[in-house]
Amino acid sequence: MARRSAGTPFLLQISLLLLLHPGGTLSCASVAVGSPIVPLGSAVTATCTIQSELCHGLEQGKVQISWMLDNKPVAGTQRQGAGGTEVSNLTLPRFNRTQARLWCCVEWNGTKQRVGMAEIRAGYPPAKPLNLSCILNLGDYGLTCQWEQGADSHLPTSVTLKCAGSRTQAVTGCTPQGGHSRCTVPRRLLQLYREMEIWVSVTNALGTAESEHLCIDPMDVAKLDPPTLQSIQSIPFQTDCVALAWDMAQGTEHMELQCELRYRAPEDTAWSLVTGIVGRAGTAQHCGFLFGTQYHFQMRCRRSSALAYWSEWSSARNYTTHEKAPTAKLDTWWGAQPARAGGWLEVQLRWKAPQLYEANGRVLGYRVTLSPRRRGRDPPTVCNTTHTQCNFLVPVGTRKVYLSVYNAAGESAATEVVLLERKGQPLAVLQAVPRDKSSLWVHWEAPLAPVAAYVLEWQRVTSEPGHCSACWQMERDGAATAALIQYGIEPFQRYNISLYPLYKDAIGIPIHTAAYSQQKAPSHAPKLHLRRISKSEAELCWEPLPVEVQNGFITSYTIFWANSIADMASATVNPSLSSFVIRGLKPSTLYKVHIMASTAAGGTNSTSLTLVTTVLDDTEIQFLFLTLALVFLLLILLLICFQKNERMKEQLWPSVPDPANSSLGKWVPAALPQEPLLILAAREPGPAAISTVTVLEGTPRKLPGKEPTALPAAPTALPRPYVRQEGPGGPVQYARVGGAGYRGQRLLPEPAPRFYENLRGRGDGGGDWGVPEEPPATFPLLQGLRIGGADELHE
Repeated sequence: MARRSAGTPFLLQISLLLLLHPGGTLSCASVAVGSPIVPLGSAVTATCTIQSELCHGLEQGKVQISWMLDNKPVAGTQRQGAGGTEVSNLTLPRFNRTQARLWCCVEWNGTKQRVGMAEIRAGYPPAKPLNLSCILNLGDYGLTCQWEQGADSHLPTSVTLKCAGSRTQAVTGCTPQGGHSRCTVPRRLLQLYREMEIWVSVTNALGTAESEHLCIDPMDVAKLDPPTLQSIQSIPFQTDCVALAWDMAQGTEHMELQCELRYRAPEDTAWSLVTGIVGRAGTAQHCGFLFGTQYHFQMRCRRSSALAYWSEWSSARNYTTHEKAPTAKLDTWWGAQPARAGGWLEVQLRWKAPQLYEANGRVLGYRVTLSPRRRGRDPPTVCNTTHTQCNFLVPVGTRKVYLSVYNAAGESAATEVVLLERKGQPLAVLQAVPRDKSSLWVHWEAPLAPVAAYVLEWQRVTSEPGHCSACWQMERDGAATAALIQYGIEPFQRYNISLYPLYKDAIGIPIHTAAYSQQKAPSHAPKLHLRRISKSEAELCWEPLPVEVQNGFITSYTIFWANSIADMASATVNPSLSSFVIRGLKPSTLYKVHIMASTAAGGTNSTSLTLVTTVLDDTEIQFLFLTLALVFLLLILLLICFQKNERMKEQLWPSVPDPANSSLGKWVPAALPQEPLLILAAREPGPAAISTVTVLEGTPRKLPGKEPTALPAAPTALPRPYVRQEGPGGPVQYARVGGAGYRGQRLLPEPAPRFYENLRGRGDGGGDWGVPEEPPATFPLLQGLRIGGADELHE
């Protein structure tokens, strides 16, 4: 069993080799198709025949045939054939592939084995070539033809260019290489100056297609080399004609040629074309050129045949025609004002430069005179300039000046400028609308009086004064009601436009308007400033935007404000205003405010301004200050009243005797040798004064809860003399006081009482002491003095 199992893979390998061997299984099957190349989308039929005796390893009666189109299974029918063969037929109703392989397979040991194959291709018949054309190259006289291929046929195709002479059979002229649609027929196959038939033939397995047959003389389709311009000159003098001479290309001298000339000035965008020039002539004349103008000239030629090809344009040759005196009548515009010097008028004259056909050459300058030029006499010149404006003085009352232009060939006839007064009837309506970003349409209503012409003037509006001298134009049609401004117009810039009607004997009063050719949002918004704020209102102001950054007409200003809780509000302000009052604010609240400037094309926001409302209004603050002032004034009045009322004064501030101001202050004790006067040593030199005289009871009071403290034995007091100091003389002794009998008496030095202190209750805290009800009889000083407030001692 193990050996049989091991030998099975070997037998399978041998069987596969036999099946794949050319003399083996493949030779036992044959595949036949109705046609290997069919039109795309048509039906395909195929037959597979298996000869069992030639297919080794296949069991008799058990052959199963199947089909595969590339890798896709397809179903066929199987039957028994003659001679013990197995036959399978297959029909594909629509073959939609351009190329495929059809396989015939048999079942062997449970697997499909490919035993036969047929390749099938599908496509379309060849398409007809179009637009066949040929050109003869005179260098090698080869005829190069080209055409347009038709649709792809998806099949191998052969393309050939056929040619045939009038007396010769058709031959293959050339075959295109690399899939191109052009080839060249050599000179040996061509018949020059004779008609030949040429066509393109395309062939594949499904058919043949031919292009239209082209019957031509090869020389008729020859493309010549361009001629060479030799000379150009103006003839005769003072005319607008030029004469040209050229040479033909080599090898074309014997041909009948037809040529064309083209020319243009540098500022022209299109060429002017001159046709019908005979090539063999070698020369030609043409008129209509401008004087003093440079031109570019080019020329080309071909054979005189309808099928002939034009040569390339020759190299350009430049030529400037001769000049003659200008013939221009200039458009003028002027303004006048009295000069500083009396008797003169200052005139500002402007004019338009002449057109090329009027200048007749390069303009050298302009001349303004007070009278026309006469033969043999030159009028006085008031201005000679190369610009298109001039300021000059003329005598008051001058009605006309004369303007002329000159070049190297002469001077034009003078243009009369009449200095009319500006007092005519003005127009009723003037409006300007943009045509595009660099031009404006201006419309107006014609006045009732007949108008000879109009002068349209425009100036760009700027913050700094400026003036454009060329920003004006004249409309000579008096019946016109519209004009187009194209010079000097830029987007996002404002222009002031003025229109003057010109009457026969006066200039009309101008009418004005402003316009933009294109608008956008302002470049930036104005900056807000706070002018006034209260608890419920805030007044804001701003500077108007400069016109250069407005970029359009300001239609409105919008003020936005919001507090910290995002309570947003806004208000729209007329663009003519420059301030706004926000009302309804909350007291002591922070707000953020910004402004938006808007035009018809959009708006721009400013930076935010932060403000805080007050707690009180100005009137409330003023009322508060007024109330405080009244209260303060009332207090002052009360104090004054109290000061005047003695009774009230005694109740609030009782009178306290001041010993320092009593007569006792003039009595001082006399100095004894054994007891120096301490107060004199404690004070600076000056009049001595007794600060305190205190009379105590003999027996001190006892403090509650305390035993009286034994005082140290005091030495026997000596009698103290008292003297009175008066005047510059020496002291006079008045009395002597003995202190031995009075306890508790304070001796000097003792600080003098202040003027507001009461003598009662004054002590050093050593114990309680009092004043005797009656002055001691042994104190003669107290009995002899009259001290203010002494009555209180008896109370």
